[in-house]
Amino acid sequence: MRKIKNILWMLLVAIPMLMMVSGCKKFLDRKPLTATLDDLKQGGLEGQSLNMYTILRTYAGFSLLPWLDFHSIRDDDAQKGSDANDGREINTEFETFQYNKDDWAINTYWNDHYAMINETNNALDDAKSFNLTDPASLRNVGEACFFRAYAYFELVKNFGDVPLINYRIVKPTDGIRDKSPIATLYAFIDSNLQVATALLPLNSSAYGNAYPGRLTKGAANTLWAQTYLFRQNWARVIALCKEVIASGQYTLAPNFSDIWRDGLNGAGKNGPESIWEMQANVGQNGQSNNAVDNGTNWGTEQQVRQNGAPLDWNLGWGWNTPTDNLVNAWDSTDPRKSQTILFSGKYDGGPALGGFGVILPAYTDPSGAGGLAQKYWNKKLYTGNDPAMRSFTGFINNNGGASWINHRILRYADVILMLAEAANESSDGTTAAANLELIRNRASGNKGPGRTILPPIAFVNQAQMRTALKNERRFEFALEGYRFYDLVRWGDAVSTLSGLGYTNRCRFYPIPQKAIDLSGNVLKQNPEW
Repeated sequence: MRKIKNILWMLLVAIPMLMMVSGCKKFLDRKPLTATLDDLKQGGLEGQSLNMYTILRTYAGFSLLPWLDFHSIRDDDAQKGSDANDGREINTEFETFQYNKDDWAINTYWNDHYAMINETNNALDDAKSFNLTDPASLRNVGEACFFRAYAYFELVKNFGDVPLINYRIVKPTDGIRDKSPIATLYAFIDSNLQVATALLPLNSSAYGNAYPGRLTKGAANTLWAQTYLFRQNWARVIALCKEVIASGQYTLAPNFSDIWRDGLNGAGKNGPESIWEMQANVGQNGQSNNAVDNGTNWGTEQQVRQNGAPLDWNLGWGWNTPTDNLVNAWDSTDPRKSQTILFSGKYDGGPALGGFGVILPAYTDPSGAGGLAQKYWNKKLYTGNDPAMRSFTGFINNNGGASWINHRILRYADVILMLAEAANESSDGTTAAANLELIRNRASGNKGPGRTILPPIAFVNQAQMRTALKNERRFEFALEGYRFYDLVRWGDAVSTLSGLGYTNRCRFYPIPQKAIDLSGNVLKQNPEW
């Protein structure tokens, strides 16, 4: 019965899951829709809460190629990568904006976000039904509210109006809903994040040491600030960012390259700048079979891909690579450039620049025969080439990939730059310039105000500072999934991306056609599509 009910949910809300067999099994093996006291006595909603993290880590719509397609590959700084014959359809759909209403990537993205929403709805319904008010259960409620807001925020950014389902699915017709307007969805997101900020702990130590990286008040406030940034509610952005800063829980990592170190000692994981990371760990000899020790393909899918000899460079799938546009626009005096972009045929910069002291094979052609298929690679994920970690895990070449790399979803640098942007738009140039300087000084290697590398930018006027902040976000967050949405919310997407085929309606993707069909046309298509 449990499996039947879960299958019905998938048919009602979206389309059949187009996932790996293991992913489907995890979905079908979740807690039943009807909870019992026996299910809950071991810590309230703990099992359901942990499953939300599992969905984040293993469902492709949150952590694998579909997420990269929507969040990164649509901008002017990132491209599919890999080789010419791998995922060829993505070039058309996401790089040249010829959106497809029925495709594995869009269907999976839609399905997986509603799967998360379903999980949160069930947990919150259980909390209400059993009147769970103990501290641990209230933390679980906070986690569920955060994840529900997070899933809906991603859906709103990508589709605009979507169905609002905020209740447990009991019978088949419960899942058939038309879209709700964006304003209604944002109001719902606000209500969830208000609960999350009230119930989540100041830091993850409240959960104990067994499960690092769990949600905190700072994560909820940062996500909430992001939602207000999209709505240009500058006062709320400022207030929330200042609350995160005043918490004293976060600082910028001393060096930009420190953020991405995921080697044997895990120095970069959950570091001082980390507000929220998707956790990924693999044990010795590739063991990954307990709650603490679980890998993910997030890192594997973005490692250097090599189709021919030397096979010791066949590290992963090679997606999400820099474009010529990014490389040419980026001043080479900015140290972040060599810490973000890995160049085929060149020295990797050594440990000081996030490398391992080796020279990459040369770029040869788009197929990668006899060399590499891309001129550039995402160096923020290059930690997968760590020789010590590969020896420890036994993952040589693409056998196991680099499944120990965390996804940095929210980091403190975004809080600082959101505050700077909101301050500038609120005619507070002093605050804008001061926070911009924090990011530029760290990027320079903390050289101080008299430096010649990335010198301080004094406030001249709002337009000048706006341009400076736009440039800073581009280079600070390159290949991290911010750029496309920044261009859209700034109103710059048409002027920046029109040469690639972008028009204003491309700010939102069409609703998956299978979801519309399965609703009996109750769910209506985006009118622009």
